Amino acid sequence: TPMAALFAAGWGDTHCGNYAAANARADELIALADESEASHWKALGTVVRGSLFALTGKASDAVRAITSGITSLRSIGATLYEPWHLSHLAIAYAELGQLDDARRCIDDAMDKVERSKEKWCEAEVHRVAGEITLKTLAPDTEKAEKYFDRALAIARQQQEKSWELRAAMSMARLWCNQG
Repeated sequence: TPMAALFAAGWGDTHCGNYAAANARADELIALADESEASHWKALGTVVRGSLFALTGKASDAVRAITSGITSLRSIGATLYEPWHLSHLAIAYAELGQLDDARRCIDDAMDKVERSKEKWCEAEVHRVAGEITLKTLAPDTEKAEKYFDRALAIARQQQEKSWELRAAMSMARLWCNQG
């Protein structure tokens, strides 16, 4: 369907860092979903838009959009991609300094990865958990390093080079900041 194609293309754009194109696709997806009264696709488009806000420093907008999208998706029983969405919500809360909410979201994401067996984003969820751990007033570098180690191990086991690189970069920043 055109909506599935827009979602997939926007997903690819997001992963490649082409946020402007991803945002345009999310807008198009939401508009098309509105015309078709396709609430599932509209909710997915809203969460994607929220993730883009989280990735581009618009944390307040991210919290509103992701929360709205997740609520809509849950209301129709759709839980696919939820760990990914929750990790972006955690990033946004951390950016706003709302670390309890950030930890709650990332813990929820890790729990959903385990319960749903939706393992494709597991490494990234652990990496984000490590990043959130470092944002506290008294950062627990040991705990963060364990999250990054876990993210590296998962990425290697899954042969996911992009997740491995992201985890390695987080670990390198941690080590540089300790020295």
